[in-house]
Amino acid sequence: MWLKKHRGKISLVLLTAFISLFVIGCGGQAGTGNNKDNTKKEPVRVLYVEWACATATSYVIADIVENELGYPVELTPVSAAVMYEGLANGDGDGLFCCWLPLTHKDYMEKLGARLDNLGPNLNGAKLALVVPDYVDIDSIEEMNDVKDKFKGEIIGIDPGAGIMRCADQAIKDYNLNYQLIEGSDATMVAALKSAIDKQEWVVVTGWIPHWKFARWDLKTLEDPKKSFGEEETINTIVRQGLKEDRPDVYALFDNFAWTSDDLSRAMILAEENGGDSKKAARQWVEENQDLVKTWLPTTK
Repeated sequence: MWLKKHRGKISLVLLTAFISLFVIGCGGQAGTGNNKDNTKKEPVRVLYVEWACATATSYVIADIVENELGYPVELTPVSAAVMYEGLANGDGDGLFCCWLPLTHKDYMEKLGARLDNLGPNLNGAKLALVVPDYVDIDSIEEMNDVKDKFKGEIIGIDPGAGIMRCADQAIKDYNLNYQLIEGSDATMVAALKSAIDKQEWVVVTGWIPHWKFARWDLKTLEDPKKSFGEEETINTIVRQGLKEDRPDVYALFDNFAWTSDDLSRAMILAEENGGDSKKAARQWVEENQDLVKTWLPTTK
């Protein structure tokens, strides 16, 4: 009778005990580094576009936020336009792939007053048209003479990317009789690989740093009319109010700065890990602890 009468209470106790054991058992495997309990914290929201450089950077930052600061992280891939609009509207906390002064100028002119620019996290970035090194032209000015070899196409990426606007400008500046093909970073790389495997001519929109330069022998075409601008910086942009809401996260984002070699290594690790950006970021952070420590806030 007692068992029947108290069956509900016993079930609740057993369920509670089971959940406690499950949580404890899982807790030993969660995270690395400081192994902070981040289950009760609101997530840090990182917005990015699925460009190789932006993906690698965002995952490295996410790894550090999770394992050193103890926050969960939401990584959200979006288009460039949505990335800037979302951050300005407070739907994200930061982005790490703002190319200035030219590539993302339009977005910052439109929304910059509602955003905080923390400045460059990487110097010496560059946009260009890129070809395999066996292609025997060296300048965009020569492209019309070999249009048939390129099939009259420039292989591009997503239409909202600033480099696509630059490519459109190059077509106008050099009076190129070419079609700019929209796609993505992934489809651009696939087209490049396919052409190289067959030793065919191909021209793609490209940028430095990118892992493709480590994978294949490539060259950038000279751009005397500067349609693609000069060297650029890649900047960290955060939502307004982040410094007051989460000073430790803000400090990390503000301190974050690395080189093209650092970023290239992170991208290459992602390729070596079959596109597993999370695993690659963990490996990169483990390999670069001295640098990572310089990014951390002095008090957490």
